[in-house]
Amino acid sequence: MEKQQDTAIIKEGFLVKRGHVVHNWKARWFVLQADKLLYYKYEGSKKESSQRGVVELSGSVVTCPYLEYENRPLVLKLQTQNSAEYFLEACSREERDEWAAAIAAAAKALGPADALNSTVRSSAPKSLQLHNVSLNQVVDSMYDVHNGIKLTTHLEQGNSYTNCFSGAAVVDWLVSMQLVLTRVEAVTLASALLEEGFLHPRGVKSVEAVRSAGLSEQFLDDSTALYSFAEMFKKRGSVKRETSLSAVEMSGKVLKRGFLLKQGHKRKNWKVRLFVLRSDPHYLHYYDPSRDDISPVGGFSLRGCLVSALDDNGIPSGVKGKVQGNLFKIITQEDTHYFIQAPTRQEKMEWIEAIKRLT
Repeated sequence: MEKQQDTAIIKEGFLVKRGHVVHNWKARWFVLQADKLLYYKYEGSKKESSQRGVVELSGSVVTCPYLEYENRPLVLKLQTQNSAEYFLEACSREERDEWAAAIAAAAKALGPADALNSTVRSSAPKSLQLHNVSLNQVVDSMYDVHNGIKLTTHLEQGNSYTNCFSGAAVVDWLVSMQLVLTRVEAVTLASALLEEGFLHPRGVKSVEAVRSAGLSEQFLDDSTALYSFAEMFKKRGSVKRETSLSAVEMSGKVLKRGFLLKQGHKRKNWKVRLFVLRSDPHYLHYYDPSRDDISPVGGFSLRGCLVSALDDNGIPSGVKGKVQGNLFKIITQEDTHYFIQAPTRQEKMEWIEAIKRLT
């Protein structure tokens, strides 16, 4: 992953890639250059990481968002000129959209100004005439078993809401189904669905947004704002609520998400994990990005934790294996030590500062 002297790097970072033959998901380090996208198996040190593939960008098409994976809402699809398909998952919606825009811009600069071969794919109409949209047809499409919006379980403030979807998921779905051109138009259309009683706000965040906004554009393009089909809500009487310790842990507001490397406690090997920092209550959870399971593989309360940067000169005591630097350590109140690597020094300092504010 070293920079080549004659090739500038436009963007680099972790993405989770679906395999071509075996459709498993693995974290890879991606490097975007002017004419290609390279990806590497990350071995704990950038200098020793091994290249796994190259994607030529000339004539490529990006589809974003790509919503075929129920538990992976942050996927984009890259289709090359020879019809090879790459499915890539980012750590956040913002990061996904940045990658999609950067790849599309690189492709556009390479070839003829063909909209399908140079931009993020969207064959939506040039302008949206909302007064001509049938809300009943939109809702019917959302209910569709095969192509409709996915119903999932969400947690908020210790409560588990089933058969719901997030505001961001609705906006992503409306854009992907080409019912709207932009996310702003999607919010307008979703607000109309709310106003007409087709959708129902669930959970504190979306309910409060409706109360405060009245009949204005109260729909939230947010991954933590929850909604359900109003008809389903009426039939069920209420959305089932289940409270548990894990639900309480996961109910806090998400402050920061990102891919980091974590050293195992037993084998001392380094693996890429998706870290999610939450407040009220203050927790840091981490997920295995290779799994579709939405549950974290670990996490801990930040109460009484100590977090500190580690010297990049030499390998500190307790750290094993290949280390690139950008290390920091978290010691929990129970005296458990977590050694973590960030991809860059800036990200390391951002994570340390964010965690310190909650300890």
